[in-house]
Amino acid sequence: MKPTVHSDRRLARHLRHRSIGGFTLIELMVAIAILAVIAVLSWRGLDQIIRGRQTISSAMEDERVFAQLFDQMRVDTRQAATDDEVGQPAISVGGATLQIVRNFGFAGDPPRLQVVRYGVANGQVTRYASPPIGNVGELRRALRGGTGDWNAVPLIGGVGSISARLYVPKLGWTTQMADVEAEIRRNDNNLKVPQLGNAPLPRSVTGLEVSIGATSLHVPITRVFLIGE
Repeated sequence: MKPTVHSDRRLARHLRHRSIGGFTLIELMVAIAILAVIAVLSWRGLDQIIRGRQTISSAMEDERVFAQLFDQMRVDTRQAATDDEVGQPAISVGGATLQIVRNFGFAGDPPRLQVVRYGVANGQVTRYASPPIGNVGELRRALRGGTGDWNAVPLIGGVGSISARLYVPKLGWTTQMADVEAEIRRNDNNLKVPQLGNAPLPRSVTGLEVSIGATSLHVPITRVFLIGE
């Protein structure tokens, strides 16, 4: 019986020493490696979430800015004056500039006009608006002059390209002002026909298409506006 008792005691001491000894070095290294992998995976997931939120926030801001730009263009084209009122094309394009002569004021006020120009410089689209115009002389000076004393409002930055086309009835879309001027002459000649003598001069341009490319866009954004409606 004694050998059995000694064997049991030795086994108990061996188990007790092993339990007191804790983890081995290899077990600790394996545990640290697993924790490191988990930390890396967690960081990558968190980084992707942060980048995704930044991308969404940037896209929402771009959408808001584009909406502001196109809403302002829609207002200007809706209020566009007629060629009769201006004495030349009320809407014109040239280079990196879009010009609109529009009606200005509220119901009951004396009729006045305003010249609006959308210009692009260094990737920035700016809307320039002249002071209210009350007579032909002021209008001619505004059409010939610069924008030094005009109200300037930056609308959008980061623009890589901008283009505009005009819709001329019986011709279609064009970027040539010569086509618009030819349409005005055609309409004016038609008014000289006796049965049409009292009719108003039709608009030479009835639609405007604007396309804007930006560094944040994969493809340009295009919008079409009706003139005077």
